[in-house]
Amino acid sequence: MRTLAALCIVLLTLANLAFSETSYVEGEHYQLIPIPVESQEQKATEVVEIFSYGCVHCYNFDPYVEVWKQEKNSKVKFERLPAVFTPEFAKAYYAAEILDVVDEVHTPIFNAIHIERKDMRRKDLLAEVFKRHGGVPEEDFLSVYDSFAVRSKIQQAQARVSAYRVTGIPTMVVSGKYRTDGRMSGSNNEMLEVVDYLVEIESN
Repeated sequence: MRTLAALCIVLLTLANLAFSETSYVEGEHYQLIPIPVESQEQKATEVVEIFSYGCVHCYNFDPYVEVWKQEKNSKVKFERLPAVFTPEFAKAYYAAEILDVVDEVHTPIFNAIHIERKDMRRKDLLAEVFKRHGGVPEEDFLSVYDSFAVRSKIQQAQARVSAYRVTGIPTMVVSGKYRTDGRMSGSNNEMLEVVDYLVEIESN
C-alpha cells in the first residue's frame, strides 16, 4: 500500500506540472449539472466523490483519492457520498461516519470485499471489521447500523445522487455544478486532473 501511495504521489505531481498547459472541454471531459445542487461549503471548493464499496473501480481509484485529498488541504472540502445501489454498503459508510471511525474502517471494508472476497452485506462481518479496526463494540455498531439516523442519511444520499444525475461510479462532482467520471475524463485516474481544473475555475 505504501508503494502504491508513493506511485500515486509521483503521478499526481507530474499531472500538476502539466496542469497549466491543459484545458478541458465542457461536454467532453465534464458536464454541467442542469440544475446545480447548492453547496453548503463557503470557505473552500466542495468536491464530492460518489462511490460504492462493492465497485471494483472505486476500490482501485481509492488510493489515488487518498493521496489527492491530502494534497488539497484547505483549498478543497472533500466528501464521500455513497451511491445507494447496495444499501448495506451505504449503511456501513454512514455507520462509520456516525461512530467517527471512517478513517479506520474505510480501507478495511474495501479490502474485505475485493481482496478477502467476503460478503460485507452481512452485518456480522461488518461488525467484525468495526471492532477489529475501529475498536467499536458489536452492540454499538449494530445499534447505529439499523438506526433512524443512518436511514435518514441514506435518503439524503439518494436525493443528492439523483440531483447530480450520476450514471456510473466512481463519479466526482465539483461545487454541485460540474460532474465528471472515468469515461468522460479518459480514465478514473485522469478524473482527478479534470477535478483540479474545475477547482481552479471555482477558485478564481
